[in-house]
Amino acid sequence: MPDVKSLEAHRTAITGHCYRMLGSVAEADDAVQETMIRAWKSIDGFDGRAQLRTWLTRIATNVCLDALSDAKRRARPIEEGPAGTIEDELASRPRTHWLEPVPDVLAIPDDEDPSRRVVLRESIRLAFVAALQHLPPKQRAALLLSEVLGWSAVEVAEALEITVPAMNSALQRARATLAERGIRQEDVTVVSAGNDVSGRGLSDVQMSLVARYVEAFERYDIDALSSLCREDVQFSMPPHSLWLQGPESVRGWLGGRGAACRGSKLVPAPANGSPAFAQYKPKEGGGHHAWGIAVLELEGDKIVRWTTFLDVETLFPTFGLPLDLPAE
Repeated sequence: MPDVKSLEAHRTAITGHCYRMLGSVAEADDAVQETMIRAWKSIDGFDGRAQLRTWLTRIATNVCLDALSDAKRRARPIEEGPAGTIEDELASRPRTHWLEPVPDVLAIPDDEDPSRRVVLRESIRLAFVAALQHLPPKQRAALLLSEVLGWSAVEVAEALEITVPAMNSALQRARATLAERGIRQEDVTVVSAGNDVSGRGLSDVQMSLVARYVEAFERYDIDALSSLCREDVQFSMPPHSLWLQGPESVRGWLGGRGAACRGSKLVPAPANGSPAFAQYKPKEGGGHHAWGIAVLELEGDKIVRWTTFLDVETLFPTFGLPLDLPAE
């Protein structure tokens, strides 16, 4: 009979699944807690025919479906309207409106083999999780259970309490919706020959790009930073609705309204299967204070999306990071 310790051993895997379903690390944590409570209350019903993680995932899926029954989808600023300008007003939306980042360490289990870790890492990319938000809850669950976790059609249908034909129909519609949003099936289910399966997830060129980003940011060289961005780069700072497009807009922001970031320090904080950094801005009297979690989405040797999440009171504790860095 499983005990509490054996249930907890699967927390990271269940957190990753709940995050994909909900698009919020805070809500995912709540869903995992509810999953563990339900599992413990019904532990006598676990007959051992399914793996414990599979059983927990079924419970977690139902917890998430309940949570999504009256919830609005999480969004990114780039989906809210056209690109703005550096002079535009900084209107904000509530934290619960936006997609949130998740630390890799909370969503990707250490006990998975390297090829599975690649799939799990791809499935928490911001672009993929954002696209999932456009699926009805059961389509979302069907796609994740089938394409990411590799469940059979029968297993998915049983978990969702629908027929196999209904499951296949939901999966087909989900794939079509994701394809419309630029997400291909092989993006999250297939490890291509060119992928690095060591767990690093970046090519040598991209590792160099990230190193140059950190070096340029900490010396606040806005020309160098903008040169790392692709011509159509998308730059945003939730909870602000404003987003900017293009290296020149990024350069204008960093050199103007963002100039207070000069002197910042960056602390690695891998998130969403991408290079990410906790940014600390200098504060009066010395030291640095938390400002945001910057997630970089890369293609080739350029940054294509640069999102800095400014909800520090929630996110920094989630990432296990202090709100202040002492003066050196």
